[in-house]
Amino acid sequence: MTPTARILLLGSGELGREFVISAKRLGAHVIACDSYAGAPAMQMADAFEVFSMLDGAALSAVISKYKPDFIVPEVEAIRTEVLKDFEDQGFSVVPSARAALMTMNRDRIRDVAAVELGLPTSKFLYAESLAEMRAAVEQVGIPCVVKPVMSSSGKGQSTVKTAADIDAAWNYAVSGMRGDRVRVIVEAFVAFDYEITLLTIRTREGVIFCDPIGHRQERGDYRESWQPTAMSPKALAAAQDMARKVVDNLGGYGIFGVEYFIKGDEVIFSELSPRPHDTGLVTLISQNLSEFDLHARAVLGLPIPTITQNGPSASAVILADREASAFAVTGLKDALTPAHPGTEIDVRIFGKPTTRPYRRMGVALALARNGDTDLARRAARDAAARVTIDYVKIDDKA
Repeated sequence: MTPTARILLLGSGELGREFVISAKRLGAHVIACDSYAGAPAMQMADAFEVFSMLDGAALSAVISKYKPDFIVPEVEAIRTEVLKDFEDQGFSVVPSARAALMTMNRDRIRDVAAVELGLPTSKFLYAESLAEMRAAVEQVGIPCVVKPVMSSSGKGQSTVKTAADIDAAWNYAVSGMRGDRVRVIVEAFVAFDYEITLLTIRTREGVIFCDPIGHRQERGDYRESWQPTAMSPKALAAAQDMARKVVDNLGGYGIFGVEYFIKGDEVIFSELSPRPHDTGLVTLISQNLSEFDLHARAVLGLPIPTITQNGPSASAVILADREASAFAVTGLKDALTPAHPGTEIDVRIFGKPTTRPYRRMGVALALARNGDTDLARRAARDAAARVTIDYVKIDDKA
């Protein structure tokens, strides 16, 4: 069988895993890449490569080896100049090499949103040293949030609540940075009512949206999400208008996760990812087409039907609490048995080969067809709590 497309996936975490499944259903041949063997997406792909995507020579060699129809980044830490070189040669980078460059660093995408497009954002400054960060905090004000300009899953993010927190926040940000740029963004704390992710799909026929996804974070990382989340028509229209402006500016085709703070009818741009979003894992149960299905169709230029909702839905992550290479996932039978009448439960285990504190190892999904998102959230949290990571001593392994 001739594949519909050859896809080189750069990054093979849990989001990449689900994307591979969606792409394989459409007949694609996928080569999954990451810095370690046995990554979740590699287990689903046709082939894999292990290398650091910050190694420009290695990245170039892999692209030249496979000559993919589509290069699909799934992580932030990539030599984007290499992607630009190959795009100039005629390769298709998803959604575009410029989008990868602009969004792999929070400072670049923030400048696009705030300076180039004039979108409302929190007050912010950048710092490249502890001394610069102290000055930035003084200007932005306390409380404020400090984030590395390049990181993922909340790594390196913290809140400065007093002047005594500044040094620790700088050290934590530096320790959580990805790539080779020592730079942080210092943001004024936004008093918001709630946060949303607006999944925005840029297709060859135009821009379409999923229903907004509410989410809750801890330590700067998502812990649960739900769809839909109630928004005023004015706020939703503003969020969609901003998202359309940003994705049209970045160009290319695929799904974008656009994050906002919402205060009444006021919408404040926060961040953007040019790929499926972790809070969008809820779409595995909430929609007729998940965010991964939508991304695959948009990338391949295939039709996307009307996106419909299955009912109020939620996701809750399953976390590890220590480092280990020998462990077992237990409790699936209990987790998959609905504890709340009128709910349906699903669980996805990501297949990561090692654990570490706060590492996402799976997600519980709940659908409440005749209920509301509060019921779905309770059901997802309860299901996630029933899944256990059992740590096994090496000398006790059978």
